[in-house]
Amino acid sequence: MYETLSYEVSEDILTLTLNRPENLNAFTVTMMRELVAAFDRASSDDDVAAVIVTGAGRAFCAGMDLATGGNVFGLDESMRPTMADMIDRLGDEDIAKGVRDTGGQVSLAIYRCTKPVIGAINGVAVGIGATMTLPMDIRIGSEYARMGFVFGKLGIVPEACSTWFLPRIVGISRALELAYSAEILNAEQALEAGLLRNVVPAAALMDTAREVAKGFVTNRSRVGIALTRAMMYRNSAAPDPLSAHLVESLAVFYSCLQDGREGVNAFLEKRDPQFTSRTSTDMPDFYPW
Repeated sequence: MYETLSYEVSEDILTLTLNRPENLNAFTVTMMRELVAAFDRASSDDDVAAVIVTGAGRAFCAGMDLATGGNVFGLDESMRPTMADMIDRLGDEDIAKGVRDTGGQVSLAIYRCTKPVIGAINGVAVGIGATMTLPMDIRIGSEYARMGFVFGKLGIVPEACSTWFLPRIVGISRALELAYSAEILNAEQALEAGLLRNVVPAAALMDTAREVAKGFVTNRSRVGIALTRAMMYRNSAAPDPLSAHLVESLAVFYSCLQDGREGVNAFLEKRDPQFTSRTSTDMPDFYPW
């Protein structure tokens, strides 16, 4: 079904593997389209409770494939887009294909995903290989993980919505330092910078990621998790806590009418809850805001 990915679901966990190992899983326009489709599919796939993203072979993603010929970023160099074009014509085909940042389209697909997303960084992750991991909820690295925001060395700027995500993860000063220096961090340096949750032996990486994923979703409301993820990202960027209060009030109200009733009954009866909500059919009408 996919040329550059594998999509495998087991025990409610989707493992999404970047699958161009002979090219160190270098990013292409085709991979962009397939990642967007895969995350949108996962959002509505009721067999998926959480997503783990990793790379085939010895790399996570070695950045953009610079050997594809033409404009490697898939841009139409004949165009001269303006900010008005980006605001008013974002969905137009010529803007979507010729101007929009491919990495940003992946990040936005991850951002709108209704399932927890865990990055299992098995090797080098530089350029888009690093920035695509930032919208993932957590990142776990093997001892072979390497992360770098190397755009300055190529004369370009950070992409994939990373100037929104990275300062929220590591702070503005560290984000600027990482971008200015364009250095590649080893696993321990990435851990110290706050990019990784933890570092584990390579042989334990996927088992660790699955254990974390199961801890996120076992005996949890699917709609509750989806709303929690969306609210955390939305409200952390809101101008004041009132904005959070408005959304949280509706989320609490409607969750109490769905899985919340079962959760309370299960607590009182000292048993595991049997939540039944589905992200494909049961998201409240006010979502996404």
